[in-house]
Amino acid sequence: MALIFDEYPDISFASDSPSFDDPEETRQHRKWEVAIGYRIFSKLRWGQLGDGHISARDPIHTDHFWVLGYGIPFWAATVDNLILVGPDGRIAAGPDTNGVNTAGYNIHSPILAARPDLVSAAHTHTQFGTPWSANVKPFEPLSQESCSFVFDQSIYMGEDLEVISVQGGQRIAEAMGDTKLCILRNHGLLTGGRSPGEAVGWFVMAERVAEVHVKAPDAVPISVEAAKQVAHDMSSPAMAWKVFQWLARDLVPDPAVVLS
Repeated sequence: MALIFDEYPDISFASDSPSFDDPEETRQHRKWEVAIGYRIFSKLRWGQLGDGHISARDPIHTDHFWVLGYGIPFWAATVDNLILVGPDGRIAAGPDTNGVNTAGYNIHSPILAARPDLVSAAHTHTQFGTPWSANVKPFEPLSQESCSFVFDQSIYMGEDLEVISVQGGQRIAEAMGDTKLCILRNHGLLTGGRSPGEAVGWFVMAERVAEVHVKAPDAVPISVEAAKQVAHDMSSPAMAWKVFQWLARDLVPDPAVVLS
């Protein structure tokens, strides 16, 4: 499919994350989704304390990833102020004025190295994901969206909330295993996807699920059998990409804003 960045693609019930034969086109599309993702987070009032990051594996240098340059507010994210971070933690491309977010590198580099199936990971501190993580409990099937995660989640039990080393990120990656959601104890939520759009879509859905859990502490979950039926559709990666599309249209109505 042709690259079009000044409008969103059509959505149908069967829509899925697009793919490209040209690695350079894949790179540009991933960067575009990352920038849109940061702006979605900003509109939801996330990352205002400088916390959080969305990554995208580079399709050419596959041990490198793109992330927003340090010190740039999420609302100002563009494809041009993303930086390419190498496996050594150094900036390989993009503006290097303020360096690399150390925690972002320590978390994302080990996860992407351990998970060749993932293109992107998303994490930030949120109003409900962080308090729910302090319970150190998994999600239960309390809502439709919950069923996206109840059979595909993990918990990182470490108390190293700052993640000041790559070893800390490796421990998170090990705890995450092959799941798409990792609840970081006393820290918050982390999601992964086949594209930045999917990772962001899963993250926002997980935050909505955390809100249900926090606001309904005495909720009665549905049965495992019923949850599996709902999860059949709700846990599809295409679901997360479509959630990202709806979020983008509502919160970032002009996608060309990330091109300037």
